[in-house]
Amino acid sequence: MSAELENCKVLIVDDHEMVRTGLRTYLMLDPRFEVIGEAGGGQEAVTNLTGGSYGGQLPDLVLMDLMMPDMNGVEATKALLDRFPGLRIIILTSFLEDDKVIEAMEAGAVSYVLKTVSAEELIYAMQGAMRSMPVMSAEVSQALTRGLRQRSVKNEEEGLTEREREVLLLIAEGKSNKEIGDELHISIKTVKTHVSNLLMKCSAEDRTQLAIYAHRKGWAQ
Repeated sequence: MSAELENCKVLIVDDHEMVRTGLRTYLMLDPRFEVIGEAGGGQEAVTNLTGGSYGGQLPDLVLMDLMMPDMNGVEATKALLDRFPGLRIIILTSFLEDDKVIEAMEAGAVSYVLKTVSAEELIYAMQGAMRSMPVMSAEVSQALTRGLRQRSVKNEEEGLTEREREVLLLIAEGKSNKEIGDELHISIKTVKTHVSNLLMKCSAEDRTQLAIYAHRKGWAQ
């Protein structure tokens, strides 16, 4: 019996009741797991955990669906990790799209697992998550690699490095140089250098024009 999974508290988040029931039933047969609750959507999970539902317990591990109507899995993952940084979250989904894999991993999910996996493969992914180690199938790894390659090519076409794009998006969010430096863990001097490069590459005169540029390209909401 793996020590990493002993007394593992699990929260199941999925908008399909049959999926939740199947996962709960299977996990309840394994003495290493305790399903402390379920949520029918991302917003419900965030609200319940923030409000102290599920008997005031926090899960060790969250099995998170990706496509849900009220708040999708990526948004819910970000919201939960903002409030509870110690959570381990596995995206468990039927969708295998390059951009969705990247978004999920960037949001902080430990692993991205397809619902077509066997029960043993899911347990293996859960075991890895409890060690904060990502476990991905070959097809998910390939999707991640393709997505990152496509993003790199797109940025090169725009003439921006990956870091410059990150800085640009934070500028579009209204962040100051200090806030950008803190978020990206770089010095203010380095931030200023990136801003100068962005002003030149985007033919912008100030930060406001950079923000407009990012919105016009559809990179910022």
